Amino acid sequence: MTESLTGGYLTPQTAAIGLLLIGLYGLVTQRNLVKQVICINILSFAVVLYFIGVGYVPGGFAPILPVGETLAPETIVDPLPATLMLTGLVVDVAVTAVALALVIRIAGGHR
Repeated sequence: MTESLTGGYLTPQTAAIGLLLIGLYGLVTQRNLVKQVICINILSFAVVLYFIGVGYVPGGFAPILPVGETLAPETIVDPLPATLMLTGLVVDVAVTAVALALVIRIAGGHR
């Protein structure tokens, strides 16, 4: 459906590049620390979206097969990018929590 709306130009990679530029712009222009943390989260999501888009195989299958069954190698989806990006999202949540705690600590010293 998105191909018919965008002419096939909106791929996960182009969306990730757009999010990356939005996050970088916000990181450079915003002075509010909470908004900078949000921009860092946008950057992180852009990286995750890019790598998930790179690892996607249209019409691909998971590499879990019954005994004796085979698939063509080009139709098997590599689970490693999704696994690494899931780990990256968990790390991103932890970094966001620490960053927001530091922002609260910094703001508390100025009041």
